[in-house]
Amino acid sequence: MKRYEQIPHTADVAIRVYGKDLKELFINAAFGMFDIIADLEGLKSSVSIDVNLKAPSKEELLVSWLDELLYNFYTKGIIFFEFDISFLSEEQLMIKAYGRHIGENRNRLKTEIKAATYHDLNIKQSDKGCSVDIVFDV
Repeated sequence: MKRYEQIPHTADVAIRVYGKDLKELFINAAFGMFDIIADLEGLKSSVSIDVNLKAPSKEELLVSWLDELLYNFYTKGIIFFEFDISFLSEEQLMIKAYGRHIGENRNRLKTEIKAATYHDLNIKQSDKGCSVDIVFDV
């Protein structure tokens, strides 16, 4: 199963994310976002952060997760590309995100993403797995 694919959107950037379960969907959404932001090929992690979030729904939790990573990207200069979820429910997420400081990797930056949006956000779950379309404000 592919992690994500870019899908057409008129003004912003949109991706369709896949996962065998909700955990893999959240990991692939974060990976897809950073794969759009930077060239992740061959990066080795040198820093990590712990994230613990709560939200009223899994869709709001997903947007909070992605926006938390973007906040750390812009304030701490970290490109994230590996994720280890220790707990995930429809209202709470506990995860460790691994990455590398931009400093020596500035030439890898590709596209600026300002935020994940709620536009048409709906996580679909079936016996075949999960998927969601995410629109990013660029």
